[in-house]
This record gives sequence, structure tokens and C-alpha cells, in this order.
Amino acid sequence: MNYETFILSVEQLAQLPHEQAEQFTCTTLNTLLQRVSQGQAEDIAARLPVQLRRCALHQGPQATYDLDGYLNRLENLLGVDRSTAERVTRAVLATLWTAVGPKEFADMQAQLPGEFVSLIEAAVAQAPPRPREDEPPFRGPVSLDGFISRVAERAGLDTERAKRAAESVLEVLAMRVTDGQLEDMRPFLPYELRPALDRGLTRSRGRALPLSLDAFVEEITKREGVSRAEAEQHARAVLSVLHDVVGDKEFSDTISQLPVEYRTLVAQA
Repeated sequence: MNYETFILSVEQLAQLPHEQAEQFTCTTLNTLLQRVSQGQAEDIAARLPVQLRRCALHQGPQATYDLDGYLNRLENLLGVDRSTAERVTRAVLATLWTAVGPKEFADMQAQLPGEFVSLIEAAVAQAPPRPREDEPPFRGPVSLDGFISRVAERAGLDTERAKRAAESVLEVLAMRVTDGQLEDMRPFLPYELRPALDRGLTRSRGRALPLSLDAFVEEITKREGVSRAEAEQHARAVLSVLHDVVGDKEFSDTISQLPVEYRTLVAQA
């Protein structure tokens, strides 16, 4: 992502004048990245446009402020109220997520206090899509329409609900397996479904979470707003289509990371 695109994204998401977006972006990046180690800040800086790298770096020890302390500091530096500081932070985080990629973003997030999670999740939900040139080429057997139509048929859903089910199940699955396995599956999935994997990776902070089957299904119910029985049905349908598109080896490698209690769900898929 180049500098102009980065600033334009912040400008649009935060609803700021262009000149203000430039100033606010640099100050927000600097304040936020003082909260992580120098090494992590350097890793982030290396993936930013040249014009923003100075904003990401900091000297001295890692700051220790909590979310409230961070927002207080940002309010004073920008001369804005709390709601504006939060809106600007979400815009910068959303754009940063796209610019550096979910893995590097997850490494940064792992160094922030847990209080930042809700702010980060709101930011990721509005993040612009990653440029396709940054993605591995598509090698899957079916397009987005083909993937969704198969889910719709197997789960008894209309197209809109089938897409929501596919994204929900893939996001939760991405929380449960390693980032390496996600990268192996990624080329086989349509570009439009890959952000679901990225959101899951961000939610897990780059670590495979030890979700039980009950927790796995519960996460799907929350994302879709459906009953447990429906969530299980949708999970079976999406896993079945995932098997179709990634093939036996990648599907087996993915399923091997799940506990034994998942076997019924997977076998039915």
C-alpha cells in the first residue's frame, strides 16, 4: 500500500479533511506503537510506506498505558474529544491491518492489553480489502458463486445467508488452526472469502485457540445470529465445500489440528 492510498483510507474511514488525515495518522501510529516493543515497531515500520516509517518508530522503553491512558494521550495530542480519538484509531488500525497483513498485525496486537480487543475488532471489520497483488494466485476449482451455491444447496439456505454462513465458519476455523495451515489453504479459496480467514487470524492473535467443539459452534452462532442446530448444520455444509475446493491433503492437514470431539461434525461434512 502506498502513502496516498494509506492516507486516503484513513481520511475516508475517519471522515477527516485530507491535511488533518495526514497529521492524525502519523500521531496515532506513533502513540499506538509506543505501546509495543521497539523490535515490533520496527517490523511494522518496515511494511509501511516510506513517508510513515518515522511515525512508527520510537526510542526508549515500551510504554505501559492501558486503553484509557492511550486514548487520553491521543485526545491531548490531537486536540479532539474521546469519540473522535476512537474513530481515528479505528481508521488507522483498519488501514494498518491491510497495509502490513494479518500476521504482522496479529504479532503487534499480541503486545497490546486485552482492553484493545473490541477497538481492534471494530477496526478490522471495516478494513479495506488486501490488494490482490499481495495475495497468492487463485488455484481453486470453483468461483465465489460456485462456493456459495454449494453451501446454499447443502445447508438449505438462500444465497445471502449461505455467504454469511461461509464467512462465519471460515473465520472461526481460522481461529482454531495454525496460520501456516491457513496459508496452505488460502490459494484454493476465492479472493472474496479470504478476509474471513484474516479476521479469524486477527481474533486469535496469530495463535491457534484451543476451542472446544461447543465453543467452536457457539462462535458461529454469535457471528451468524442463528441457533446452535443451525450453526452445526452450516458448519457441516461449509466444511464439506471446503473439502471440495482444497482437496483431500489440505483438508486432512486442517482437520488433523482439531480435537477428537470434532470428528462427528467433520465425518458428517
